[in-house]
Amino acid sequence: MAALGWLTPRRRSATARSVLAGEASAEAARKSTQEALDSQDALDTSGREPQFPVHGDAMAAAFFDLDNTVMQGAALFHFGRGLYKRKFFETRDLVRFAWQQAWFRLAGVEDPEHMQEARDSALSIVQGHRVSELMSIGEEIYDEYMAERIWPGTRALAQAHLDAGQKVWLVTAAPVEIAQVIARRLGLTGALGTVAESVDGVYTGKLVGEPLHGPAKAEAVRALAAAENLDLSRCAAYSDSHNDIPMLSLVGHPYAINPDAKLRKHAHSLDWRLRDYRTGRKAAKVGIPAAAGVGAVAGGTAAAIALHRRRR
Repeated sequence: MAALGWLTPRRRSATARSVLAGEASAEAARKSTQEALDSQDALDTSGREPQFPVHGDAMAAAFFDLDNTVMQGAALFHFGRGLYKRKFFETRDLVRFAWQQAWFRLAGVEDPEHMQEARDSALSIVQGHRVSELMSIGEEIYDEYMAERIWPGTRALAQAHLDAGQKVWLVTAAPVEIAQVIARRLGLTGALGTVAESVDGVYTGKLVGEPLHGPAKAEAVRALAAAENLDLSRCAAYSDSHNDIPMLSLVGHPYAINPDAKLRKHAHSLDWRLRDYRTGRKAAKVGIPAAAGVGAVAGGTAAAIALHRRRR
């Protein structure tokens, strides 16, 4: 599929569509400024490295990837399950969502074709619906499918930045409205996400630019940093995927969280800090100490089948 060429790991440079997607996401994020609402348990500071993040550094911020970094699994797939429950689409579509989610959990990396199919499906599903409706549904879906899938360790890292007086942003390929719901519920500053076109508050079924993925994420962070007067050399970024190397490379403090094999190798080669919450083991070089808190979660396919059976 030629249209997926921009998703291949070999292509790192930003295209005009990447820049457009990044700038649109930054603009949407700035229009939806959030306040921190939740508090976290205090971090154990014994034996830690020199204090980071630096308290009171107004020119520093933190950028967190969402899928498999902050949350177990992919937000878009959980959102799809929630829409199915509300009869937005048919059982066969749920089966596809479940398969994609199961593949994502087993492989630990994004499959470009699966992700593109999911985005195309989501766009067709929401076309004609009001943005406010999807925001309201997103709140419900967060409680139903996402709240228990937040990695406690990564959330503690985000809270450390908030406690230091810094802003914290999610950066994800998920729809920006859903990303903003998650950010608000976690008490973060806001979110950068894929922007779906809307006219008079109604989705048209088109994207602004392209999905916020790979180079587009870096462009979104760059645009937001310029608008917020941030010094990227003093900022931090966190991700699990090698697709986010462009974003991680922008900041002075990159962290590999639950890294896939390619990102782990890249991080080791550049002496980036690593943390893995999937097994509870600590990487050789750890950034901010935090509890792992890994719990068992039912696979996407099993959950989908159970849901379907309950509906019968």
